[in-house]
Formats: sequence, C-alpha cells, structure tokens
Amino acid sequence: MNTESKSQKQESRNTGFSFQLLHKDSGSKARLGKMTTPHGEVDTPVFMPVGTQGTVKGLTPENVYDLGARIILGNTYHLYLRPGHGLVEAHGGLHKFMNWQHPILTDSGGFQIYSLGALRKITEEGISFQSHIDGSRHFISPEICVEIQEALGSDIMMCLDECVSYPAGFSYAEKSLDMTLRWAKRCGASRRNDCQALFGISQGSEYAILRKRGIEELIDIGFDGYALGGLSVGEPKEIMREITADFTPLLPEDKPRYLMGVGLPEDIVESVYHGIDMFDCVLPTRNARNGMLFTSTGKVVIRNARYRDDDSPVDSECDCYTCRNYSRAYLRHLFIAGEILAVVLNTIHNIRYFMNLMTNIRTAIKENRYAIFRQDFIYGLTVEEIKNK
Repeated sequence: MNTESKSQKQESRNTGFSFQLLHKDSGSKARLGKMTTPHGEVDTPVFMPVGTQGTVKGLTPENVYDLGARIILGNTYHLYLRPGHGLVEAHGGLHKFMNWQHPILTDSGGFQIYSLGALRKITEEGISFQSHIDGSRHFISPEICVEIQEALGSDIMMCLDECVSYPAGFSYAEKSLDMTLRWAKRCGASRRNDCQALFGISQGSEYAILRKRGIEELIDIGFDGYALGGLSVGEPKEIMREITADFTPLLPEDKPRYLMGVGLPEDIVESVYHGIDMFDCVLPTRNARNGMLFTSTGKVVIRNARYRDDDSPVDSECDCYTCRNYSRAYLRHLFIAGEILAVVLNTIHNIRYFMNLMTNIRTAIKENRYAIFRQDFIYGLTVEEIKNK
C-alpha cells in the first residue's frame, strides 16, 4: 500500500477542498489545522452543530454564524425523505435553500437507517428501508447516497457505511466491514463533482484487527478525509476512548480526522488529545430543548426548583446573548411555562458554550499547553496541582 501516492492522487483530483496541518501540540497528539472548502475556511479542531433537516433547531442561520459556527452538519436521510434532494437541488442546493453560505458536511444517512431496526434490510446492493414518516419504501445504494449528497451540494460528503450495533460478534463485524469497504470503493467511483470532498468511514466494531485493516484499506482507496464511525452505539465509554486513542494515529496525518457522533465536552477534550479534528453531536440543541445547559462549572438543569429565585446568569464566564441578558430564574420560568423562547435562549447558550470550548482548545494547542488544558478540564486540576502530581 502506497499511502503517499494515494494521498497525492486525491489532492490532484479535488479542486474545491484542501486541508493544511498548521501546528502540533508539543505535549500531546492534538493538532491545529485549516480546511478550505468552496464555501469558506474552517479552523480545526471544530465542532459542527447539527442541522438535521436544513436547520439548527431553534436558531436562524445568522444566529448560528454569530455564535461562532463556521460549518454545520445536514442529514442525508432526512433531507432525502423530506423535502427531497431533487427539490433542494432545484432551489440552488442546500446552502441557498436554507440561507447558510458557509461550509456544510452531510452524513451518509447510514446511522439513521441503522436506527430504524426492523424497518430496514441491508444487502450487498444497498439498504432497503421504510420511511419513519409515512411507511413508504425506499432504497439507497452507495451510488444513490453520493447522488443525493451531490444534489444537496454539501462541501463534505460521507460514504455509505453499515453502522454495527454493540455488541456484535466478530464474524458479523468482519462481514460488515468488508461490505462497508466495497461500498466505499463504489462511492468513490460514482463521485461526479470533484469540488465536493468525500470522506471514508472506519468501521470494525470493537475489534482491533478489523479496525486496523479497515483503515489501511480506506487509505488505499484514497479519500479527502477519514472518520472513525460505529462509536457511541451503546459501547462502554472506555471502549470508545480506547478505539479513538489507538486508531486515530493510524489515520493519515495530512487529512482531517473526524470522530462521528461524539459530543460530550469531556469526550471532545479527550479525543482532541489523541489527534481528532472534527466532531458533531445533537447534544447542544437536544439538551437545550430538554432544559439542560452546559456551563464552565458543570451542567445546569434549569427546571430545578433551586433556580426559581436565582438572579445570576447561566454561566458567569459565558459571553452569549442569553447569559448577558437573562437570569436563571427567568429561563426557568420560560421552561416551566413551555414558552418557545426557552428553547431559543437555551440553544443560543449551549451552542455558544461549544464554540467557546473549541476556541479554548485551539488556543491551548497553539500555545503548546494542551496536556495541561486536558488535565484541568477533565480532572479539575489547577496548573500548580498538575505540576506537583
């Protein structure tokens, strides 16, 4: 396997996307990079807010940008079902359709189809499934998956893969990996728009021998970026972190490294330590709708009675609109009353928290103090305490 030639081949083909590795932290595998796409540049490590159906729930695109997001995620499965990729394409693509003129990554829809359980059937040709909306029957192959994403016009597309549930027997995981790799080749071969990047997805469940072989074969095919998939599907956190630590270094250094669906702040901080560049998760928006807010001192469940008379902001260290203008008592009142504004204000805060977290991560890497930042964030240790350990 000649990884250098494969990398050069991919770069010579793609004229709309590039990745530049800018700096590596001196005390960890954390790295700074810059992705260049047809719709703008993205500094990494980066967290991508999830805009499942062409919207980050509760916010306008202008809100999302002002909060610091420079790339969002759209969902191929949901946009295919409603309103349909043909309609989105006819309206100028997803960027124009949703009025977001900045980078977009679309996932393959494989995870959502995996979540359908008995409503889907996987074969070598692709995935047959019933819509969760109306029960209508559909089929997505690797070729159709790329066709949908090209119609949506995303800056980064993901290959179709099979997401294996946990636990999975070795034999099934091996067969699934082999099929995922064949699908990856078909995705690459069916690609028509070289301005859209295409990322391959590593599978193999918890089995090291499968993960290693899968990554090697993905690299041999050649992609613009590489993702660790098949995690956060019910496995113990220790396994997720072990796989991230062991296999991130095997991904090409000169390409973006994406950990799919992982979004707890402590997991982001830990995974950056091992060299991950990209994250996405529904937690900021979903938890906002459920009244759970992320803060610099821990989680705040705003419906709790303890906040009834609390005149302080959600987070005194946060500079978001919500924290600058409203008290915990007011936010609790809105949430208990079922007001839509509760969702909006909570979402503004949670998204800003994640954007600030990524800014702080990038600053720590640039200043070669990421190992200390990680210890302080995860274990609550001060610099002096770390030095004395």
